[in-house]
Order: sequence, then C-alpha cells, then structure tokens
Amino acid sequence: MAMDGISGKSALKVNEGVDQPPIVNPNAVQHIRRNKQQLLTTDKYVKGICEGSITVLSKAITLIESSLFEHQELAQEIIEKCLPYTGNSVRLGITGVPGAGKSTFIETFGRLLTSKGHKVAVLAIDPSSERSKGSILGDKTRMVTLSGDPNAFIRPSPSAGSLGGVARKTRETVILCEAAGFDVVIIETVGVGQSETAVHSMVDFFLLLMIAGAGDELQGIKRGIMEMADLLVVNKADGSNVTKAMQARTQYQGALHLFPPRESGWEPKAMMCSSIEKTGLPDIWTAIEGYVKLSKGNRFFYNLRQEQTKYWMYETIDEALKHNFYSSTKIQPYLTEFEHKVMNEKISSFAAAKELLNRYFKNE
Repeated sequence: MAMDGISGKSALKVNEGVDQPPIVNPNAVQHIRRNKQQLLTTDKYVKGICEGSITVLSKAITLIESSLFEHQELAQEIIEKCLPYTGNSVRLGITGVPGAGKSTFIETFGRLLTSKGHKVAVLAIDPSSERSKGSILGDKTRMVTLSGDPNAFIRPSPSAGSLGGVARKTRETVILCEAAGFDVVIIETVGVGQSETAVHSMVDFFLLLMIAGAGDELQGIKRGIMEMADLLVVNKADGSNVTKAMQARTQYQGALHLFPPRESGWEPKAMMCSSIEKTGLPDIWTAIEGYVKLSKGNRFFYNLRQEQTKYWMYETIDEALKHNFYSSTKIQPYLTEFEHKVMNEKISSFAAAKELLNRYFKNE
C-alpha cells in the first residue's frame, strides 16, 4: 500500500460501497412459504385431479405421503371422493433381477403405450431407501424421454418408511392417478425381498424382467417370485445376446409349466425383448391385453381387486396399530429396559413382548 511520506498516511482512498442486496429476495421467500402452507379445499383437489391437472395431482400425493395428521385427514377425504372415478386402468407390476434394465424397459414400454393413446403413470415401491435415506429420483432422471411426455406421470416413492407404509401410500396414489385419467399404472419394485409381494397385492398383472447370459438362468430366482409372475420377459435380446436370450426364454418357459394352473385361467408365458432396439414390446402389450380380456371375461379380474381391497384394509389396520404402539409415550420408556433384559437373557423374547403388550393395552 502506498504511503504519504510526510504524514505517513495511506494515499489510497476507498469509497464506501453500495449495500449489497440479499442473495434471495425476502419477498419471494415469503411468497413461497405462503404458497406451501396454502391447502386447497377437498372439492378443489378432487376437481383438479379429475380434470387431469398434474400440479393438483402431485400436491394431493404429497398430502398422502405427509405424516402430519391434518394432511392425512385431508388426503383420506380426497381419496374417498375420487373413488367413484377409479378402477378404469390396467395396473401392472414390474420387478426384475439387478441389471435387467427396468428403467430403460419402463421408459421404452411407456412410450409405446402413450403412442397408442394411453396415459401412463409410473410409481415405485422402495423400502430399501429407509436404510440408505436415498430416493429413486435417479429413475426419474434416467427416464428423461418418458418424464417429458405429456401423457406420462412419474412419481418416486417416499424417501423413507416401512414397506407397509410405503406400499399403502403407493396404493392410495394409484387411486388418485386413475381418477386423473391414467389408464395404465405401472408399479415398479426398487427394493428387493418382500416388496414384490406388496406390489403383487395391488396389481392386475405381474411382469418379471430377466436377462440372459448371467450363469445358470434359474439359479437365485425365488420360486415365490416366479409363481407370482404372469409374464416373464428376457430383456436385452439384441446383438450377440439374441441366441442366449432365446435359450433363456426356453428354459424359463419350461420352468413356468411346472407350477400349478392359475385360478385366473391364464397360462404364464416367457417372452423376450430389447428395450434398446424396441423389439418384442408390442407383443408384450398384446399378451397383457389378452390376460385382461380373459380375466375380465371369467370375472377373476374383478374378484382379485375385491380381495386386494380387503387385504389392504387389514394391512392398514396392522400398520396403524404398530405405529400407535411404538409411538406410545407410555411404552417408549420400557422398550430399552426390556431390550437389555432380553439381550442379557433375563427374560425370553416372547415373555418380554407379552409384558409390553399387556402394559400397552392396560394403558389404553
């Protein structure tokens, strides 16, 4: 810094600067907060959903996913009023082995359906995110083309929650999507294990996606998952993999014949396709249409939906009781105490559970 030789003061003069505005406009912040807090009336939500408004539909689904009591109450009112406008879709469940290309398949298949005039909603069940605290938003970013289609709607699953809770919210979301005019609802399992069972209990048709050339084709596939499948599709049947895909399809078809006949009268099939080359996809949709026609004709389609509705009533009761038990302030203080007793073998697990339940119902 230059100094004045006589006075020893700096020759540099710094003018006062202009006060910098805040990075975020405070008025905009207040506006956003007000809009977030504003809830529509039940009738406005229902009207917007039935008119096909994606914005209103998304807001209503957010209410379903919310843990706030007032949001849950409003969500249930909306669902009740939307029920008369539901039931007019085909609900497809899609699961698959890791690396089977589910996202690419769903995007390509979804685009095929929208090109045929269908409106497609893609939902997901992701119980694994409870541990990782992640979300399947990545799936939405991978389905770039489909997510930009005006006749498609992609909704990631809640970022955390038990399988029962996430599954119940997904089923309620299906109701709203149907009321919004989506006539094909695809439910994808992102996690593994029991999530396939949860999806199977809320769909009309269950599709299992496989790949060829991954060793013994039937190794590692749970019998239960294959028994649930109405259609088994070998994906990535392109390039040098076509021959392997054909061999895998033959193996899978042989395995499917070993299972007992279906109550629906449908004989599960094994097919193959290429999501990249877009081959085999029209045949898959033709097979699904054939199943729907057959199951509606013999009333199995409607009977299955009635059974599923009853199932989810009991599942909701179980989930509510479980939540109520663990959130009870009269039980929480004793949980750690009984954990230590069980781990130190001072009391059996069964006796501890019985004692806690007795305290819970006594307090109730």
